Amino acid sequence: MADLKLLALDQEDLDVISAYTQDAIIKVADMGYVPGDKRFAFLMNRFAWEKGDKSKKGERRRSALHFDNVLSAKSAGFDVNAKDGVLELLTIRFEETDAPSGTITLNFAGGGSVALEVECLEARLADLGAAWRAKAKPAHEIE
Repeated sequence: MADLKLLALDQEDLDVISAYTQDAIIKVADMGYVPGDKRFAFLMNRFAWEKGDKSKKGERRRSALHFDNVLSAKSAGFDVNAKDGVLELLTIRFEETDAPSGTITLNFAGGGSVALEVECLEARLADLGAAWRAKAKPAHEIE
């Protein structure tokens, strides 16, 4: 399977990226905001939902996601200094405030989040080539 490369410029595009990155595992040390570049980026081990193999454990792929035009980044619900800390990404949402600017929110299992104030929505997701069999397929409780 070819490496995934996606661009999001609106909410519909971001919904696709959010679906592909659901249940991604991210080390706190692999996240960062560079104010001078107006960029927030992170590396992740994403679960390859697109493989569609329901009978096996599936695979994980090393991927990168970055957001451009970022004015600020604020975290909540986890220790940004715990560099060995691990987060599980659940959703990515965009809320427009004063078109085209708004807030991108990354929501993590356990209630943690990162809020990015952006001039406009621009996100890029790219697989980096590495893939391996997952230890387990993510499962979610239905409420």
